[in-house]
Amino acid sequence: MLFKKYLLIFLIIPFFAESQDSIASNLKSTPQSKQNSALKTPLIFELDTLFYLNDLSKSYPAKQRASAIIDRLKVIKGEYNKTLDSVYLREADSYYETVFNNKIIFTTTQNEADFINIPLLKLAEYRTLRLQEHLNYVEPLSTKEWAKRFGFFSISLIILISLIKLINWLFSKLNVRLSKIEKTFLRKNRNLIKYLIPRKTANIFVFVANIIRLTLIIILVFACAPFLFSFFPWAEQVVGLFYNYISKPVKYIVFGFINFIPSLFFILVIAYITRYIIRVMREIARDIELEKLKIKNFHKDWANPTSKILGLFIYALSLVMIFPYLPGSGSTAFQGVSIFIGAIISFGSTSAIANIIAGIVITYMRPFQIGDRVKVDHILGDVIEKTILVTRIRTPKNEDVTIPNANILVGTITNYSNTNAHTNILHTTITLGYDLPWQTAYKLLLEAANNTQLTEKDPKPFVHQTSLDDYYVSYELNVHTFESKRIPFVYSEIHKNILEVFNAAGVEILSPAYMAARDGNLTTVPSQLSPDAKSPINKLVDHLTGRNQKISTQKPEDPFTE
Repeated sequence: MLFKKYLLIFLIIPFFAESQDSIASNLKSTPQSKQNSALKTPLIFELDTLFYLNDLSKSYPAKQRASAIIDRLKVIKGEYNKTLDSVYLREADSYYETVFNNKIIFTTTQNEADFINIPLLKLAEYRTLRLQEHLNYVEPLSTKEWAKRFGFFSISLIILISLIKLINWLFSKLNVRLSKIEKTFLRKNRNLIKYLIPRKTANIFVFVANIIRLTLIIILVFACAPFLFSFFPWAEQVVGLFYNYISKPVKYIVFGFINFIPSLFFILVIAYITRYIIRVMREIARDIELEKLKIKNFHKDWANPTSKILGLFIYALSLVMIFPYLPGSGSTAFQGVSIFIGAIISFGSTSAIANIIAGIVITYMRPFQIGDRVKVDHILGDVIEKTILVTRIRTPKNEDVTIPNANILVGTITNYSNTNAHTNILHTTITLGYDLPWQTAYKLLLEAANNTQLTEKDPKPFVHQTSLDDYYVSYELNVHTFESKRIPFVYSEIHKNILEVFNAAGVEILSPAYMAARDGNLTTVPSQLSPDAKSPINKLVDHLTGRNQKISTQKPEDPFTE
């Protein structure tokens, strides 16, 4: 590739040299009448006569035109980089333009070509070539100048090496102190940083310091190496180009930050006001929870969720106000990313949004509080936590059940807790034969209720006959209790006492169903009587009817009737 490049240069140079010689010869062979020195103005730039301009227009003299071209060349000279920039010829309607990066330097007209009797294209190429030669010309350096520049290179290299050694020496001293700090602090207090470093690194602080040291050395070499080679002519353009590439992003960041400062103050003011409002709301919510501040018809358990909901809306409003002042907020990429994130949240959080809405609704419905004994569908337990997404219940068997709020909202909630000092009415049903008088059944059930622990004597227990089935009568025993969190134990005690009382009375509980008519088989009631003594029908009837016992025939009062 390099060989082709040089071959192309060698082929082009003779062509330009021949063109220049032919143009120069044409200029010399022009008739003397047309080469009047009074009609020619030299274009002199940096003590070099590039070419001559012909004074053909009275309205725009050649001297004025030359002065304007020189002013343009001074600007171009400061910007020109032969590695990137180019001066080229561009054809127009009846003239040619010599252009630098789309900026017109001068024009060559047909009148000028006719005046010196050469083709327009050759005259324009000659002038453009002379300008290129001047811009690309590098003055050869003398031996003294080479020695001077090499000396500057050597001094700069020594300074760079010295700075690198100074950085290494300073960090070696720093590492010793960091090792001591490591032993006294970091080993006593475990830090998550240890998971971010290589396994063989024993000292975290030294590891971070070495990273900083290497970063400083790389930045120093990266910034100073081009400066070292800038003393040589062949590298001047490359070094300038390199620093230009570096300076552009640095300038963009620095000036971008400076321009962002007014917007930054606006953002800080909004953030401070938002934070202040949120803090005041939290203080008010805390006072409402502690009942230091009371608002009519506003329950204290609403304070915290209401504060969070209002805080969310305030943060959203402040973000809307801040968004236009963020750097790059108006760019298409920024807006595209925002839409993409919004779409992901919308499509991926349908169930989460449903649970959040349900959590808010449940909060203001107040069907239960923390610590209440509840039954959600078929799950019985104590509420141990309420969040915006889920509710956690601990069952009597110490099982923590997590229920999404959306399921609670559409399900059935039973609250057993005595939030208003009301008792819970527990009920259980047994079936007895038709041959047993209902008075006896009432008496035995109420006796079992009175023998049960954790039940209330006032209000009194009561019995209902819930159905008359084919083979038996269903009796429902109802008792009152304040112990909502010990309901399973109370039920167990009720059932145990019913069995004890009915067995002691010799009454058979027909659950599951038994035929009331006996054909001589033994009764199911456990008794101290021997099996032979149970067989006679008359003794069996005595046990079932309660003969020789004083049984009240008055029906107990029904607590559900006025």
